Amino acid sequence: MRLPRFLQVEPVGQCNLRCRMCPIQFRRDGPPHGPPAFMDFDLFARLLDQFADLEELQLQGLGEPMMHPRFFDMISLASGRGIKVSTNTNLTLLTASRAERCVTSGLAELHASIDGATAETYERIRVRARFDRIVRNLAGLVKARERLASATPRIRMVVVAMRQNLPEFPDLVRLAHRLGIDSVFVQHLCHDFGESSLPPHYRPMRDFVEGETLVNEDQDRVARYFGEARDLARELEVDLRLPATQPKPHPPGTPGPKRCDWPWRGAYVSYQGLSMPCCMVSTPDRINLGDMAAEGAGKVWSGEPYQSFREALSSESPPEVCRSCAIYSGTF
Repeated sequence: MRLPRFLQVEPVGQCNLRCRMCPIQFRRDGPPHGPPAFMDFDLFARLLDQFADLEELQLQGLGEPMMHPRFFDMISLASGRGIKVSTNTNLTLLTASRAERCVTSGLAELHASIDGATAETYERIRVRARFDRIVRNLAGLVKARERLASATPRIRMVVVAMRQNLPEFPDLVRLAHRLGIDSVFVQHLCHDFGESSLPPHYRPMRDFVEGETLVNEDQDRVARYFGEARDLARELEVDLRLPATQPKPHPPGTPGPKRCDWPWRGAYVSYQGLSMPCCMVSTPDRINLGDMAAEGAGKVWSGEPYQSFREALSSESPPEVCRSCAIYSGTF
């Protein structure tokens, strides 16, 4: 089976920022549980060599990518092969020198995670972060791009929609406009962690999602703030994407790739080299389909675990981990 043209790699499996809305705080990779959870650069290079027809690479996972000491070497290696490279960042480590390297390394897109338009909301969600700092860092990236007369990286503000930040959506549009951000991508909480096999240490995340998901919110309230944000984005010419907030059942007989095309379209590989069906799974202790570092990408991609997963996703009884997923339910 031919390897996909899309690959997502997790450079770092630990985080520099404790975030109450993110399962990273329950992940036991890196200090204090063990050595730094960084993907070995040679492993990264070997993976790229195996994905011969790769067109797009996303360097992101549950850890902050800019923690990796060779993060920009990863970008340069891939972009030098004509691969479109993007990354997600919480902006806390985006210094002036790193901002410049974002431009000069060949990075095509940068997705900046900002989940509040005020310090009060942002710092309640992103524990130990400083709102003024991340706004200043993002403004510095925009200036570096202008100074170097570059159209890249394109910058997208990524916002995770929750009950507590819903009223700030219009102000997030204003913030993006003020900073000169290309687009605002609002996504729903990606997973409700509802599978029965969920490891016990992730269960607080299940409770958090249950309390914050817009699926359980008053839909008139959602429509009010979505509408205000949409109208303002149109006025300010900001490209705004808003998610659906109610599940959309798949009609019987829907082909697997129409339910979710991830297991056919792209691979998601953890910093250790473990392959997961998609980035929504987040951590290989929930489910993984093989070790690409040890077995090779082709063998894992065409192997029995992947094939069985695809078959189940194509049926009326999809894998339990998929039933809890916002992409599968149409609410991402």
